[in-house]
Amino acid sequence: MPIPLRLDYRAYLRDVQDFPKPGILYKDITPLLQDATAFGACIHDLCDLAASAGATQIAGIESRGFLFGAAMAAQMELGFITIRKPGKLPWQTFAQSYDLEYGQDTLEIHTDASCAGERVLLIDDLLATGGTAAASVKLLRRTGAEVVACLFPIELAFLDGRKKLHGLTVTSLVSFSS
Repeated sequence: MPIPLRLDYRAYLRDVQDFPKPGILYKDITPLLQDATAFGACIHDLCDLAASAGATQIAGIESRGFLFGAAMAAQMELGFITIRKPGKLPWQTFAQSYDLEYGQDTLEIHTDASCAGERVLLIDDLLATGGTAAASVKLLRRTGAEVVACLFPIELAFLDGRKKLHGLTVTSLVSFSS
């Protein structure tokens, strides 16, 4: 049964047309982050949703996943794993390339970011086509970790990103069907 959300988070999102390139309607989380009450409520709701996953670590995807994931990890007293763009991590890494809705990219993770026996919850700000999240799941699994769930404040359900995360529990606070 879904938890009751503290706020209607749609009121704290802004649509930006043609960003980062023509034809893309970008869901901007800046208004949510600028409102301390709304951002705090969002972190509490995300933590409530995450509690049942039994995670021992939280992984956030650069860069907006860091904003939510680090705050959640601190509140839940869990370790935080960074999944970053190439060349940003100072230690040995695993790399994974993937397709975006508007191009191609690569992510990296430290080879020792997690290990067998760890249960990781993956978070990013938005689930679109699922490419970024699926690449992150692959990276986490290469460390030996078990990915227990994926969590997103925003989901663009019409892009079917959940399909790339088959077999995983996927939850979002706000879902857009068109």
